[in-house]
Formats: sequence, C-alpha cells, structure tokens
Amino acid sequence: MAYSSANPNHFVKTLAGIQMPRLIYGTAWKKDRTADLVVEAVKCGFKGIDTACQPKHYNEKGVGDALKRLGNEGILRQSLYIQTKFTSFDGQDPNSIPYDKKASLSTQVQQSLAASLQNLGTDYIDCLILHSPMKTHDETMQVWRTFENFLEDDTRGFRRVRQLGLSNCYSLAAFQKLYNEANVKPAVLQNRFIPDTDHDKGLRDFCRSQNIYYQSFWTLTGNPTILGNKNVKHIAEQRGNTPEQIFFAYLIQTGTITPLTGTSSKLHMQQDLEALDIKLTSEETKVFDDLLM
Repeated sequence: MAYSSANPNHFVKTLAGIQMPRLIYGTAWKKDRTADLVVEAVKCGFKGIDTACQPKHYNEKGVGDALKRLGNEGILRQSLYIQTKFTSFDGQDPNSIPYDKKASLSTQVQQSLAASLQNLGTDYIDCLILHSPMKTHDETMQVWRTFENFLEDDTRGFRRVRQLGLSNCYSLAAFQKLYNEANVKPAVLQNRFIPDTDHDKGLRDFCRSQNIYYQSFWTLTGNPTILGNKNVKHIAEQRGNTPEQIFFAYLIQTGTITPLTGTSSKLHMQQDLEALDIKLTSEETKVFDDLLM
C-alpha cells in the first residue's frame, strides 16, 4: 500500500512561500532506472523530486518521463515539488553539455533552464539551484542575477521558477556574501551532511537564523558512525525502527533540515517516509544533539 504524504505536517513553508516536502527523493546516478525509480518513489508517497541538468550524473529526461507516466495515472505534476540545478561547464561531461559552452554565462543559464523545462515536460520549476558556486564570486552573482530574472512574471503573468537555492557551498563567508548581495534570497542550501565539514554547523546556524532550509545529502552514507552508535541503535530497537529512520526523524524534527534520500529499494523508500511521523522525545533528540552539535 502506498504511503500517504498528504499530511500538512509533512511540508514546510519556505521564505519564498513555497510548500516544500520535509523529505525529498534524490535521483543522482540512477541513469536508465531513473523513470522507474521516480514512479516507484512517488507511488510510495514522495512528494518532492531532486534532479539536475547535468547528464554526467543525472537523467533529467528520465524524471520527465516519470512525470508523464504519473500524470497518465492521475498524479498531476502540480501535486509534486520538483527542483533542478544549473551546473557550470566545469561540472559537465564535455561530450554532453546541455548548453552552448561558448555562449555568455547568462545565456548558458537560460539555455540550461530551457533544457530542464523540456526534459521535465513542465512549464515551471519549484526550485532552481546553482549546483555549486562558480570559480569567482562575480561569476556566482552573474548566475544568481539570471536566476532572479526567472522569478519575474513573463508576458503571460507566469513564473518559470518559484524559488532559488545553492548547493555544494561549504564556506559560511561565501554563502553570507551571496545572501547579502542577492535581491532574491536563497530559500535552500543543499550540501553533503558529513563529519568532515563538522556537519556544516556554522552554515546551518546561519540558515536557521534566516529561515533558509538546509537540504542534506549523503545523509546516511556519510554518517556510518552515527548510525552505528550504540545509543542510536538502542533508540531504534526500543521503538521497533531502524537507525536510519531514527536519524531521518531527528533531522526532520529539527524543523530546518530537509534530507534527501536516493534509495533504490522500495522497502527503504517506505521506511524513509515513515520517519516523517516518528516523534522523538527530548532525551532521544539529545543523543543526536551530542553527536552533531
């Protein structure tokens, strides 16, 4: 039976006024399995899908194929939150660049969005993310200014993009500089959630203070020590859950972290979604606080 994620508590309202799911399905490295896995994930109950206009690691067209299949079964695109990314030339496979590499940076961004809209078979993106900061701050702001233009109504009074975000930014100073100069503030920051960066504590604190949602990836694979912690395993055993579910539940319960999960297992999809309704006690959350804070 499909998990029901119509509960309003399973969503957050971003500073852009967008209803964003508290748990998002990630599609990196799914290749030819992308469409089938996205259909599976949505039928299990996922309401948010993450992709990128980066053929090197993402099959954006596969997500679009899944949306078409789901639409034919009565699950409309409007009921889903879809986010994609602009990836700079440095992050692309030279043999499959989705824009003219000789064009101006602004034109590359525009061509990338046009390709995303075509690949996804939609006329709007819920969130457009810069896949990583550019080589210089000036270039990052060039991309951001182009992003900002996408939020303006077109001649039909329609917005192609609903909110903006940044990914793979591990410098608090760099993120604050973009935030301070941006006319449209980033609604999300999507980063690896790993011990090597102290789990981005400084960045997460800043995001919390500015009502920016922190999207975590590598959340499970990057944290084997937490998942193997004896106290975490004890909480899971006492509750009849897995350590992974308890960890997701903790992150979601912080109110400011939106995990991504890219599992290919239907069982794990279902288990991950069940974490949305797990409420930890203050004693249980303190176990994770002590591990992360």
